[in-house]
Amino acid sequence: MTDRQSDESLRKMADEIFGLTKMSWRQRLASRHQGEEELSESQFLTLDSIVTRGEPQTVGDLQRAIHVVPAQMSRIIRSLENDFDAPLIRCELNQDDKRKIDVRLTDAGKTAYSEFINSRIGRTLDLLSQLSEKDRLDFIRVCGEMRKLYDRDDIKEN
Repeated sequence: MTDRQSDESLRKMADEIFGLTKMSWRQRLASRHQGEEELSESQFLTLDSIVTRGEPQTVGDLQRAIHVVPAQMSRIIRSLENDFDAPLIRCELNQDDKRKIDVRLTDAGKTAYSEFINSRIGRTLDLLSQLSEKDRLDFIRVCGEMRKLYDRDDIKEN
């Protein structure tokens, strides 16, 4: 394969990923217009960081994990505490360092997190069910490799 062909195939792959991203954005907008209460991207990423990295997480840890500035993190924290029927997180002083605030999920936060994932995955399952088993396995393999590359790149940034 020539460099030109390689560059072209890389561009096509990037275009496909971006196309899937745009479709996801459209789905999200459609659900918002239907009145569904959904987490914003930054709210979800905050909850996801708490779930995947373990509780508690400090506000600073969360800020670095989702790559936002302190003022944005403060708004996200306030929104997770106040903008839903019940608080999705609970903040308390860190026992070892009183300058830090620990953040934990509430039961409502765990439920919102699970429901968000199930809703997003449910929409995608309908589409993926139309792929052949070989295509599904190839897709899983390629996405796994992409995730490793993103993780490696994310580690370099931090």
